[in-house]
Amino acid sequence: MTGYDLVVRSRRAVLPDGERAAAVAVRDGKIAALYDYADPVPSAAEDVDLRDLALLPGLVDTHVHVNEPGRTHWEGFDSATRAAAAGGVTTIVDMPLNSLPPTVSTAALEAKLRAAEGRCHVDVGFWGGAIPGNVKDLRPLHDRGVRGFKCFLSPSGVEEFPPLGPAGLREALTEIAGFGGLMVVHAEDPALLGEPGGPSYREFLESRPGAAERSAVAQVVRLARETGARVHVLHVSSAECLDVLESAQAEGLRVSAETCPHYLTLAAERVPDGATAYKCCPPIRSESNRDLLWAGLAGGVLSCVVSDHSPSTADLKVPDFAAAWGGIASLQLGLSAIWTEASARGFGLPDVVRWMSANPSALAEMSQKGGIKVGNDADLVAFDPDADQPVDAARLHHKNPVTPYHGATLKGAVLTTWLRGRPVDGRPHGTLLIAEQTHSLGEQ
Repeated sequence: MTGYDLVVRSRRAVLPDGERAAAVAVRDGKIAALYDYADPVPSAAEDVDLRDLALLPGLVDTHVHVNEPGRTHWEGFDSATRAAAAGGVTTIVDMPLNSLPPTVSTAALEAKLRAAEGRCHVDVGFWGGAIPGNVKDLRPLHDRGVRGFKCFLSPSGVEEFPPLGPAGLREALTEIAGFGGLMVVHAEDPALLGEPGGPSYREFLESRPGAAERSAVAQVVRLARETGARVHVLHVSSAECLDVLESAQAEGLRVSAETCPHYLTLAAERVPDGATAYKCCPPIRSESNRDLLWAGLAGGVLSCVVSDHSPSTADLKVPDFAAAWGGIASLQLGLSAIWTEASARGFGLPDVVRWMSANPSALAEMSQKGGIKVGNDADLVAFDPDADQPVDAARLHHKNPVTPYHGATLKGAVLTTWLRGRPVDGRPHGTLLIAEQTHSLGEQ
């Protein structure tokens, strides 16, 4: 075949082998060919030249709480996926809790699919949930196409998604190992967590020490060794976990881990008392701890940077750190937040793409995502790495204007996002990424 639907050229295309000048040719939603930047490309219906702007693969965010159905006033598929696209994210994986019902059975997954229909501006995958008493539901959810299973070792914050104790975690991991699935774990040891003694951020931080993360991660590693299960530790905030994770990986255990933009860009020393937009669990820690997380990322102990976008209505973020909902809203801002800090630390766009696109897509086993290469979905992002981006929470696509980045000026701006070769333009054309069948959403 000759002729392409779209060609996008950039002198700064980030490809799997690094950053170079290239022209990306798209046909039928797929990357059909790669050319040199200045090559004439036959019969292209549209030829876009970004010149010195960067061309990135669409980001893959495997940690997003969409909250629909049930708590759609917190966030929803329409608003979350609009925010994702505006931030250069072309694929999200929805977490199983904070929606009602939580995704702990195939019936609940079907409710999610119905809620999402016609409302998604990017592609969406789903995690299932592992809670006490639903081991029998794990294989059916896996067969239906969830990407893996989320569990908590400490209270989740919502009563309908209780944590697993050690025996329940072992049982679930044994079941998941039997069909080759993945468990993703919120790892904090409840025995080491306290109640915030007052309204200040210092008191909140002291109530969730790094030792609680380290103890829980050690438990996860021990059970991964015993059961042979593949496990992934979510939102690592404490550098105290890094040596445990590094040892597990050196041993050959199938243990990986992620961190989040807020842990890599914010610091406890700069959180004002009363600024509850910064509250999340586990918490934002010290500047020195942040430096060690960057070292863990550079060394590969931490493989993914994903948002843990967990928004709520503004009334739930008051009155103080003891009572406020714990969640950061940042889905639209993750790329710019990370680029601001990464570029200042000497990292390049290929590093950011590895952490925020290639590795998350591999984690969720999305083989057609995560890189600009022939055969992949044509999910592309035009990114100006030198642009200033002032953050006004009221202008974000997130449903509720609450974010700790409000008032900051970040570096780097997304100019255009293409999903399967089509610009994301307000008309939803995302796809639900489930195994049994693929639901195309919206106008075709």
